[in-house]
This record gives sequence, structure tokens and C-alpha cells, in this order.
Amino acid sequence: MRASLLFLLCGATLASPAAAQRAPSGRIAVTPYVEVGQIVDADLTGDDVLTFSSLAAGVDAAADTARVSAQVSYRYERRISWEDRIGDTDVHAGLARVAAQVARGLTIEAGGIATRTRADIRGAAPGVIVGDGDNVSQVYAVYAGPRFTGNAGPVAIAASYQAAYTKVGTPRIGGLAGQPRLDRYDDSVGQVAGISAGTAPNTLLPVGLTASAGYEREDAGQLKARYEGLRLRGDVLAPVSANVALVAGVGYEKIETSQKDALRDTSGAPVVDRDGRFVTDQASPRRIAYRTDGVYYDAGVVWRPNRRTAVEARVGRRYGSTSYTGTIAYQASAGIGFAAKVYDSVTTFGQQLRGGLGNLPTSFVAARDSFTQQYNGCVYGTTGATPGGCLNSVFQSISTASYRARGADAVLAATQGRTSFGGGVGYANRKLYAPVATAGATVWGYDDESYYGQLFLRRALSLDTAMDATLFVNYFDPGLAGAQGVVSYGATASVGRAFGRLTTTASIGVYAFDTAAVDTQISAQGLVAARYSF
Repeated sequence: MRASLLFLLCGATLASPAAAQRAPSGRIAVTPYVEVGQIVDADLTGDDVLTFSSLAAGVDAAADTARVSAQVSYRYERRISWEDRIGDTDVHAGLARVAAQVARGLTIEAGGIATRTRADIRGAAPGVIVGDGDNVSQVYAVYAGPRFTGNAGPVAIAASYQAAYTKVGTPRIGGLAGQPRLDRYDDSVGQVAGISAGTAPNTLLPVGLTASAGYEREDAGQLKARYEGLRLRGDVLAPVSANVALVAGVGYEKIETSQKDALRDTSGAPVVDRDGRFVTDQASPRRIAYRTDGVYYDAGVVWRPNRRTAVEARVGRRYGSTSYTGTIAYQASAGIGFAAKVYDSVTTFGQQLRGGLGNLPTSFVAARDSFTQQYNGCVYGTTGATPGGCLNSVFQSISTASYRARGADAVLAATQGRTSFGGGVGYANRKLYAPVATAGATVWGYDDESYYGQLFLRRALSLDTAMDATLFVNYFDPGLAGAQGVVSYGATASVGRAFGRLTTTASIGVYAFDTAAVDTQISAQGLVAARYSF
């Protein structure tokens, strides 16, 4: 085993270049492939080594035409363990973003993700997900819907609708002895619709006016949880100079989240199914987890000194307290861009994941090895106009409970000649809501939070050779009684070389996670693989 690990680590000088991620302008590119590989995972703390063989098939596709901008990167992998005590694993990893103009002013937006990520914020924090480890769930999500923009004289009109589905696999939770069971997300179906009408300044009036309305609903499988929200809003934009405008808005909002009770056995304990999820008591009344019904408002400033820079900041009163929101977008050049946002909303895991997917670019840097091909952190765009976004705040843990999500994200992406690099940082805070007298209510009123950072580098060393490298660090504070903070950090590197349609890849990874109650857990991974592209 140790000899195999040494071979894989030393084999990192072999390589597989990353094929171009963007389709040439006006063209569609589709590249299916099959791949075989060998993976070794060494627990450097416990002196344990696991070996896997992998068989994979996937496709990379991209379109950049007058009507369609899209990219799909998907990979199915079967990992076959060499250890009798470790089962074989199926791994799905992929990301898709599509924007297709089907008629004048009418666009179909769609997206999807398949990834493995952390399930319980209190548990292990694997950074390089190789085997079927603790606290890891397979996640799938898709959304699609039309978006219309048009004009009726001086009035700009916009309308949109999206339907979404999210599914989470069953995690193997370990290392949580003595801590209460939390709910385990199953699936959800969501819908969101919105409409707005507005006028620009100095058309009908010296100020710009916008009226908007929106409706959102999500129904989750676990305990029949439900989110329902209705919003009506009006905004005013008043220019004070060529580059600066003041903005203000007021609206009415009604949000209600609820769920049913878990079925109880004769001793009063909640009943769970074979996957560890609560069994719903169909006869129980619907219990309110969170409710708001009333007026909210905010005001702020917009600064646009040039076509490449846009800044907006607002402060107001919402959800019963002060609320801060804002965005920054800066395109330094055709290949360099920066984006940041401050957000505040009452939402759910399924809704936040759909929103995060919708904010990702339709042309992104796709991962090229099984270590970094997780799509549960930052995703980088290929142009300065769309630098990308981070999903860390969504995937810090998975909870059926609704929550108030507040935080900030920033991402930088750059492509200069043969080099692409990027980075993302952020902070996320969630105040969790659940009925106070039901199973799983241990989360009610608690705040969990996370801090995260990530760096990425890709370099084409020649026409046939390329290398990738990533660094990451995360801190998770569960905020629950008896649970302690978790720090995880690590790095991966991949180098590769192409021989026509055949490419070879070698990767290494190392990561660690640490809690106050457990010694630092350190592991290293190695991979060699050969891919044939059709």
C-alpha cells in the first residue's frame, strides 16, 4: 500500500492538460470521454491507507452562439475499493448553466449541479472527498424557467418563472456521540415567479420608478416542510450627479415556513426510517417555524463611474432588525473581473442553492481531476464580465430548517495568456428556524456561521502540458450546544499531458481538519489516470 502511495505521489510529474473550457465564438463543442485511474488515500494520523480503482465516463460541452450561451461538465465515476471492509462508491460530479434566447426578449434559463459535500455542520470536514467518508452527502439540483424583458413605450417590463428540484443522499454521520440528532434533508420542489415594471430617470419623471412583485414556494420531503413567500415593492432612483444616484424602496412582505411533527413511538422518541430521516406524523397539525407579515424598507446609493464599474449599497429594516445588502462589479479587462455581494434573506437550502446556481456564469472553468471536481466551493468564470461565484455559504451544511442567511462573498477571476487564476473569500451566518416543540427543534434560534477562502491557478506549460493547483481553508462554528468549531484546510495539485486523444493525469492532495475535542486529522491522496476523448 505504501509503495502504491509513493508511486502516485511521485507520479505527479506526469500530466494531462486542461482542454479549452470556452467554445469558440459562434460554435458548439462537445467532448465525451472515458477514463480509468488509480487512487490512494492515506490517513497520516491513523496510519491507514485505502486504495481505489476508478472507471469514469463524462462529457464536456460548451456553446457560444448568437442565441445560446451554455456549458455542461458532467462526470460519472465508479470507485472500486481494494479493501473488503470498504464498499464501492458511485460519484456524480457536474455543473451546467444554460441561457438560450428562443424569441425576441424571451430567454430560457437553466442550471444543474451534482456534487458531494458536507452534511452536518458539527461533523467531519473533508476537503478532498475521495472515499465514502463520514459526513458526506451526494447532492443533485436542477432548475429551469423562462425570463422575459421588453418595453411598453417608456416602461421597461421584466417577468420570470423558475421551477427547481433538489435531492440529497443519505450521509454516514460519525463522530457525534452524545449530540442530538438533527433532521436529514431529503428532497424539495420549489417555484419562484417575479414581475416588474419601471421607467428610467428623466423619461416620465426626473426620477426612475420601479414596481415589482414576487411569489416563492418550496415543499420539502422531510416532515413536509414548506416555505411560502409573497413580496410587493416600489423603488425610486434619484440621480445626484453623472455617476451617483440615491435609491430607496419600500415593500410589503409575507413569509411563512412550517412543517409537521415527527411520528413518535410508545416511549415518545421520534421514529426514523432506514435512512435516518424522521418519519412524518401525517395526522399532526402544521406547525409554524417562522412568520413575518408587514412592511420593510431600505435606502442607499449607486455609484457607476464608468461602464466597467458598478457599486450599490443599501441599509434598511427587514425581518425585525437592521438589514444590509450590496453589490460590487468591476471588469478590469476582457479577462479580469471582480464581484462581491452582501446579502440578507430568509430562505432554505433548496432556495439558496437554486439562487447560487443562477448567479454562476454560463462559461466557467471546469475541473479536470476527481479531487477538485466537486463544485461545492468557488466557481470561476472565463471572462472579466462574469468572474463567477462561490457556493460555500450554501454547502457549509445541509438543513431542512429554514433560516435567515446573512453574509458576504467576493470572487476574482483572471485569464492572462496561458494562465488562469482566481480566488474567493466569504463569511456566512444562518439563524435557524424550527417549531419549538417538535423533533429536530434543537436548531431553533441558533446561529451557525462559516468563514472560507480559496485560491486557484491553472497554467498551460505548453500546447500539450498543463497544471492546476488549489488552496482552501474553512472554519465552521455550529453554534449548537455541545458542538465545537471545525477548521479544515488543504491543497491539491494536478499536472497532465496530452497524446492526441489520450491524456494522462496525475494529482496529489493533502488536507486536514481540526476540532478542540479531536486531534488534527491529516490525510494525503494520490491519483494517476488515463482519459480517452472521442
